[in-house]
Amino acid sequence: MKYLFYLVILFFNINILGQTKVVLLGTGTPNPDPEHSGGSVAIIVGTNSYIVDFGPGLVRNAAKMSPAYDGEFEALSMPNLKIGFLTHLHSDHTVGFPDFLLTPWVIGRNEPLKIFGPVGTKNLTNNILEAYKADIDYRINGLEPINDQGWRVDTHEFSKDGIIYKDSLVTVEAFKVVHGSWENAFGFRFTTPDKTIVISGDTRPCENILEYSKGVDLLIHEVYSYAGWLIRNEFWQKYHAANHTSTYELGELAEKAQPGKVVLYHLLFWGASEKDLLNEIYEKYKGEVVCGRDLMVVE
Repeated sequence: MKYLFYLVILFFNINILGQTKVVLLGTGTPNPDPEHSGGSVAIIVGTNSYIVDFGPGLVRNAAKMSPAYDGEFEALSMPNLKIGFLTHLHSDHTVGFPDFLLTPWVIGRNEPLKIFGPVGTKNLTNNILEAYKADIDYRINGLEPINDQGWRVDTHEFSKDGIIYKDSLVTVEAFKVVHGSWENAFGFRFTTPDKTIVISGDTRPCENILEYSKGVDLLIHEVYSYAGWLIRNEFWQKYHAANHTSTYELGELAEKAQPGKVVLYHLLFWGASEKDLLNEIYEKYKGEVVCGRDLMVVE
């Protein structure tokens, strides 16, 4: 009977609290492609959301997927945008930070935003708050009926591999990746009641991304077209080879790691199509691969 009780509890945790879902809030790069907002991923477990990276457009895309705009995810309602994680501090991963900080507060978040990011995140946060000091002061001290908590930020920095966050639904591990000469670039591994998910951040192939990706249910990984890379000039070829992952390299990595599914994001097409990207990966890997699109829901 004792074991039956534990099985019931496990079933409750997975089915009542909700199965894990992933929403791609942005799959783009620094290029201002109107079809691909800046990089951002939402991990959703029940009514909790965990936002990874704050590319431009993330708040409005989150709103579009919430009940306020006929979406299905209460976890993406503005008051529920409470916690976020930064892989690194490149601008295309952070320029949506002020929006993520302020807009949900204006719409009703009544507790401090929790942010977990590499060294430098506190400085970034403090400077955003200073830049918007006049706005914050006016909203609090003017006639607007607003709380005095939702604009505040509880910032946590990390600089090495290990668990950086844990609650009753998720455990989040950070692991260093190789993104050119960027000293503090990380990927994340999320463990939920029913899934393991790795988000690569920006990285070239490296040992850590392989080790943390082995056997996961879902690998969300950046990619660039190898065929497109071949027609770039020598300077950009050198840059991208040192900072990012080609389709062929990702195929080789996936063949070794054997994840349940690969989802492509931070997409550099350079004239290639989604089909071209997939075909290049399939030359090295025969598992399930999906080309991510903004607002795609991955279950």
